[in-house]
Amino acid sequence: MNSTKLLFSLVFTLMTLTVFGQQRPQPQQGQAEKVQLQGADDLIGGTFNRREIVKLIGNVKFKQNDALLYADSVYQYRDDTNMLEAFGNVRINQADTVTLTGNHMVYNGTNRTAKMTGNVVMRDPRMTLTTPSLDYDLNTKTAVYTEGGVIVDPENRLESRRGSYDLNNKLYTFQENVKVTTKDYNITSENMKYNTLTKVVFFQGPTIIKGQQGDLYAEEGNYNTLTKISNFGRNAYILTPEYRLGGDKLFYDQNTGYGYAEQNVTLRSLKDDVTIYGQVGRYWREKGEAKVYGNPVMETFLDQDTLYLSADTLYSREAKDAKAASMIFAYPNVKIFKSDLQGKADSLSYNRTDSLMHLNIAPVLWSDESQLVSDTIHMELRNKTIDRMYMYSNAFISSEDSLKNYNQVKGRDMTAYFQDGKIKRVNVNGNGESLYYALQGDTLMTGMNKAICSDMVLKFAENKLKTISFLVQPDANFVPPHELKEEDKTLAGFTWMAELRPTKQEVTAKRAVVVKPPEIPKQQAPTAQAAGKNKAAKKKK
Repeated sequence: MNSTKLLFSLVFTLMTLTVFGQQRPQPQQGQAEKVQLQGADDLIGGTFNRREIVKLIGNVKFKQNDALLYADSVYQYRDDTNMLEAFGNVRINQADTVTLTGNHMVYNGTNRTAKMTGNVVMRDPRMTLTTPSLDYDLNTKTAVYTEGGVIVDPENRLESRRGSYDLNNKLYTFQENVKVTTKDYNITSENMKYNTLTKVVFFQGPTIIKGQQGDLYAEEGNYNTLTKISNFGRNAYILTPEYRLGGDKLFYDQNTGYGYAEQNVTLRSLKDDVTIYGQVGRYWREKGEAKVYGNPVMETFLDQDTLYLSADTLYSREAKDAKAASMIFAYPNVKIFKSDLQGKADSLSYNRTDSLMHLNIAPVLWSDESQLVSDTIHMELRNKTIDRMYMYSNAFISSEDSLKNYNQVKGRDMTAYFQDGKIKRVNVNGNGESLYYALQGDTLMTGMNKAICSDMVLKFAENKLKTISFLVQPDANFVPPHELKEEDKTLAGFTWMAELRPTKQEVTAKRAVVVKPPEIPKQQAPTAQAAGKNKAAKKKK
């Protein structure tokens, strides 16, 4: 008997559920259910905004699909029961993952959209958003604010005037007065996106990232707030107390302090206003080192003029303590251009601390009408002006006169003294020889003076050789034109190299092909040689 009653009860219950299921229309796939009242303390009829409503008061709760809606009071419109207006302690919880709270809400159950105002707070497991007002689409799970918003997650704080949040891919989009604050950086931008899963910031438009180790700027790119790695584009640069490294593409790892730039690269040393241009640049913050290659060109202000220097590779090293020197190395194929000074060499080192420039391996300099050659040339600068020049081993000075004759002076070593950037005097030290043509006016050669003397002094005016003084009894003679032989017209070792004299266009011209050079050489031999020879030169003065 009991079994029969139990079976009858089960059949009746199933029939009841079937009947009620047929009476209640089911939503089609992709459509929202009707908004369903789950509970309220009181229910009162009335009108609001000239529309018939049902006013629900106290602990009001509605449900629609995966969302629950709570409020102190709710107006439900009789002509559209899917339209709700909620007041006081309004809250939406969707799928137990997203929660919205505010003071007031208009909810459209047909479109499943909510307009929340008044101290709005939106939370999901990864972040909290606060804003005065928010539009939220429960179908697409996207939120939009237009009156300013602040997003906080465990690592960052983000704020902007306008923004949106896509909960499906956890992506924020910010516009106007965007600011991101992290433990290490402060970011400002006008257009930015932020992924709360990956913690990566994407930006489009002028963006500044300020940090303790330096600042970064770009007009497009991304920054990973976890790994602290940046990938920038369009007018990007790294700014540290020592350098400004920029390029159209820029990579920077804050953890290691390593930066890499490509395309239209500029490297500027801020301490002495030296700028290097190229196609590829590398920067090591901890070492204080930077390297530019891909037809790099250096610019600096010298003698109230711009000095241009090019080479296959330009490498800069900042001094890490008072005993070290800040250096620039150029190698190979060094070329120099200045309005009154041009040169070439295999390699060059520039001691920016002591203002010394060393040209190594077959250096040649041209100063107006003079050509200067030796195994090594050192230039000493004072107040960004050439003060002295030391020419070591096989030193040779020559110039061409108006009749295409070559005046020549050679010696073991030479020291040139400058005034206002112009050669004024040259001291020849050891094994001196000179060959000088005497002219009447600029059209007639009257003979050639030839002398051998250990030490000599050459004096210049307007960058032209005017007199030669012999400090020790010279072996000299004057050769008239009719006695001149071809082999007597040049000193041993003389070569006129005017065709190698660099032009500004040749030094600054860009090449399309970028060739990656070897890594920075470990040895610093050129610097040691330069220091030793500089001391020797000072003793001779």
